[in-house]
Formats: sequence, structure tokens, C-alpha cells
Amino acid sequence: MNTSHHPIAIVGAGLGGLTLARVLHVHGIPATVYEADPSPQSRTQGGQLDIHEDDGQRALADAGLTGEFRAIIHEGAEALRVLDQHGKLLHDAPDDGTARRPEVLRGDLRRILLDSLPGRTVQWGRRVTGVRPLGDGRHELTFADGSTVTSGLLVGADGAWSKVRPLLSDAKPEYIGTTFIDTYLHDADERHTATAEAVGAGAMYALTPGKGIIAHREAGNILHVYVELNRPVEWIAGIDFTDAAAATARVAAEFDGWAPELTALITDGETAPVARVIHALPDGHRWEHVPGVTLLGDAAHLMPPSGDGANLAMFDGAELAKAIAAHPGDVEAALIAYEKALFPRSEPFYADAHDMLDLCLGDRAPFGLLDLFNGVPQGVPQGVPQGQDGPPLPNVSPAAR
Repeated sequence: MNTSHHPIAIVGAGLGGLTLARVLHVHGIPATVYEADPSPQSRTQGGQLDIHEDDGQRALADAGLTGEFRAIIHEGAEALRVLDQHGKLLHDAPDDGTARRPEVLRGDLRRILLDSLPGRTVQWGRRVTGVRPLGDGRHELTFADGSTVTSGLLVGADGAWSKVRPLLSDAKPEYIGTTFIDTYLHDADERHTATAEAVGAGAMYALTPGKGIIAHREAGNILHVYVELNRPVEWIAGIDFTDAAAATARVAAEFDGWAPELTALITDGETAPVARVIHALPDGHRWEHVPGVTLLGDAAHLMPPSGDGANLAMFDGAELAKAIAAHPGDVEAALIAYEKALFPRSEPFYADAHDMLDLCLGDRAPFGLLDLFNGVPQGVPQGVPQGQDGPPLPNVSPAAR
């Protein structure tokens, strides 16, 4: 068996891994990205993301892609409203045009990163099945087809169920008790008029303790729906999501008595409902330095969705690339500098994420969220400026694929 060697091997072609590869390329440093998906188009890439000034936008600037990013912004999508379960409007904040946290589709963002990389940087259909240390900071990756490569620096950008993480940490993601179920409505203004009017121009939250419906208007007259439920994992496992009609009816039954324009976001879905069973790593997850390997994004700090995950992953990738460029020929110095900054930078966002989830589904829902949007002092989560964050977006567990 032939084993090739790559000085920098990145596992995972998500936003974080691609940002790392791009910023390395800007600094003249080659890297290879290994991705399990057979092609860029093999599966959908999720919904809309709000890209934050302090991390996501800074990472894109480091990548030299600010212009390309501006070209894919969904104008007007920062509008936000809150309804009660009967459809009564509780809060309405139109997009004021400042675009401090502009909205883009995850797929579009991934595309501009892919387009910015030299050919063959990303190797598709390369599912990692095993990783082992070889000594001196080198590691061997084994792929599903039996082939292997070795790395001088290995970066796990492979998400919640990282194959690289066990080299550094025994921590495993655990179910947090919340599941998101998402679907889409197409041609919303023409085919689902009352529901489209209820959602408005941007994000709509209809929340009660333990359950809620969030919808986001995406480009192309599409409504992307996230149903949020605090339920035991056994309850979710008891729903057969291969039977779309039965699964839809079972989820809709949890919202009996809600306004029809809201329940239509579930019952009128034009794509099969998909369960996103939310997992998280222990709060403040960190590890002791191991030569030749590190993590970024959800592989490093998987937390409940709060609108920060993609931004943090891109920022991690940019910061790691800059650390490597700042320490030419000294990988260990680069990793130590990166991890020294990574852990304290990430830690506050765990509390932010738990706080955001509690505002959406906790005992005071939706009134805690209304207080946040209305500027009522309450110890505002650091990662969630008032009225600016989009709907929490799901992390995908293997059970959801």
C-alpha cells in the first residue's frame, strides 16, 4: 500500500476547515483537505447564517474574501419578529439596513471558500476511518477505501463526531435534551400567503416553554423552518422519519391549538422533516497539547446552537493559519500559540449558548427573549447582542443523516 505524505492535513471541508486552507493559501502555505462527501453538491449545506463582525467577518477579511462575501448577502434578512402561539405579534424589528450581521446562505459561503482554493486542495470522497500517531508529531490517516496518508500537522475540522478528537481528548458529545426538526416551504408568498405574512421579511420566533417554531425567510421566496422541542431522545427515536407524512403529523400534534398560519410551517413543509438531535461537548472543553495535531470549530467546542458556531469555526481556522504563518518551520510553537488563545476565547460562548437556548425554550419563553430584544437589563449573553442574532441553527448528529 502506498502512503503519501502531506505536511498539513485538514480533515473536514466545512467552513472552518476551508477558511484554514484559504488563509494558509493567502500566506503561500499549501494544505490538503480531506472530505467524506463525494462532491460539493452531494448534500444540502443548511440554512442562513448571520456573519458577525468580530469573528466571521474578520476571518473572511483574513481570507481576502470580503468582496465575495458582500456579493452573497441576503439584503433585508435581518428583520426579526416574535409571535405568540395564537399568531399575535409581540415584537417587530425591521431590517434597518446597517447590516452589522448580514445574512448569507451557508452553501453560498462554502462555495466562495471552495472557489478561492487551488484545484485538488480538497479531496472529495475521502472518509477517515482511523487516525494513529507515528511519533515526532506525525500521524497516519486511514480512509474508507483502505488508502493512507501521513501528516506533519493534522487538523480536525470534522465537526461534532470528529475522528481526530480522540487523539487529544476523551470527551464525547452528549444529547442536551433538545431536538430541532427542519423543513422548507417554497414559493411562500404565492402558495403560503398567510404563513409568509406571519413570518415577515426575516426571522420569526413563536416560542413557549419547551417548544417553539422558528422560521427564516431565505433568498428565492423560501421559508426555512426549525421546530424546537425539549424531548427525551427516546421520543425522537420513536418517530419514523422515513415516513414523512407520519413524522410530520406526529410533530404537528405537539402544536395542537396553535394558530393555523404557524402550524402550516410544519404541515405544509415541502421537504421531508429532518431531525437534528442536538449534542454538546462539556462546557469549556480543552485538552493538553499533543504534538502535531489540533482541532477547530465543533470538533473543538461543540455547544448548543446560538448563531455563533459557524463564526467561531471560521475564526478558529483563520487564527490557526495566521499562527502557522507567524511561526515558519515551527509547528509546535504555532499550535501552542493557537491553543493558548483558543480556549479562553471559546469558553464564554458556552454560557451564551445555554442562555440563548433557555431564552427560547425555558420557563419564561418567549418573555426572556422579548426582554433581550427590547434591551431590558438581564445579563445579556456576550455572544448575542440585542436583537441581532438569527435563529439558532442545528448541529447535525449521525442520527440525523
